[in-house]
Amino acid sequence: MKQNITLKLNRDLIRKAKVVAASRETSVSQLLSEKLEELVQQGEEYERAKRSAIAHLDEGYHLGGKRAASRDELHER
Repeated sequence: MKQNITLKLNRDLIRKAKVVAASRETSVSQLLSEKLEELVQQGEEYERAKRSAIAHLDEGYHLGGKRAASRDELHER
C-alpha cells in the first residue's frame, strides 16, 4: 500500500531534481522513493552487520595458540 507525503524543498533543489529525474526517464517522486528505499536498506544492513560483529566479539576468538607456561612458571628462579 502506498501513501503520499508532503515535503518542503528548496526551489533550486526541486528544479535540479526534475532535471535528474528527466534524464533518467522517471519522476521526482519515483527518484525519491528509490533513494529512500536504498537508505533504509543500507541502515538495516548496517544494523544486522553491527549485531553480528558484536555477537562475534562477545564469543571471542581462539587463534590456535596455546600458553607455553604460566606467569608463575616463567618467573621462577
